[in-house]
Amino acid sequence: METRKVQLSGGTTYTVSLPKKWAQEHGIGSGSVLALHPSGDGSLLVEATTDRSCIDQGVTVDISTISETALRQRILALHAVGFDTVTLRDNAGSGHEKARTVEETLRELSGFELLEVNEHRIKLTNLIDAQNVDIKKSVRRLRLVTLAMHRDAVSAVINTNEELAERVIDRDDEADKLFRMITRHFRRSLTDLYEVEKLALDRDELFEYYYTARQFERIADHAEKIARFTLRPDATISSTHTETLSSLGDATRSIITDAADAVLTDGDITTANTAITKHEDLSTRLTDLDRELYDHDVPSEAYVLGLLLDSLKRSAEYGINIASIAIQQITRATVDPS
Repeated sequence: METRKVQLSGGTTYTVSLPKKWAQEHGIGSGSVLALHPSGDGSLLVEATTDRSCIDQGVTVDISTISETALRQRILALHAVGFDTVTLRDNAGSGHEKARTVEETLRELSGFELLEVNEHRIKLTNLIDAQNVDIKKSVRRLRLVTLAMHRDAVSAVINTNEELAERVIDRDDEADKLFRMITRHFRRSLTDLYEVEKLALDRDELFEYYYTARQFERIADHAEKIARFTLRPDATISSTHTETLSSLGDATRSIITDAADAVLTDGDITTANTAITKHEDLSTRLTDLDRELYDHDVPSEAYVLGLLLDSLKRSAEYGINIASIAIQQITRATVDPS
């Protein structure tokens, strides 16, 4: 790190010199224009580049020899990394055939649209600008979807409601779509200062919301897993355990709700600590019930119950991850570093 002394120029302007080596490495000379990004924490970022606020990030990818699965994964990655325009080149002339896989994949993404298809090229474009994205509101939406999925999944498996279970499974796509959109903008913010400005959040906040969304996405995955037990003919739950499972499900969601409140609704550190205390109580209940299953008379039911308890346990742990990031968020905002 180098230091520079601020100078007063002309009685009205403050100036500071740039390191000569850095300026030469980036082609900066007299008359060059630099982008300045002031931050609320007192830092000033200097970017040696032209104005990129309206420039699309584009890429061309060869898909001539990859499989449908690999093509799907590549599109998901291109979206997550943050490209605005994507050209998929197919030298084998199978563009129309692969367009079906592309279209199916785009249904899982926010913003990406199919712009052009021919034998040798498939072109995609992004239609959503960061200026029109509210990350915090998107995480709140993901929270609602996740908690509803978890509630309905537990209800479906207890009541053997296959229709409700199918709805939970279908909603996992909605949760994944929201999380992918949040991931895209968070990743762009790591390398693009204009993205940070458009999102109107600082990088600390973006990380905290991304991390929270990641936990919700994992909880949604376990809700889907729980719901799928409803569709298995060998996965029946006896009436002696349904009330217990319902209570454990309620306790799990209570932990997640408290933790989410601390992050997303300006809750205080007491709310986050309440989630941690509830988790300690739930862990004891889950451990006790798990031990009882060792002596269960019906091994198949014990196996299913064990898997359900594991999903509840993991969901609660993801809730604690949210509580932990809430405590970090509150600490960052309230503790004076001096």
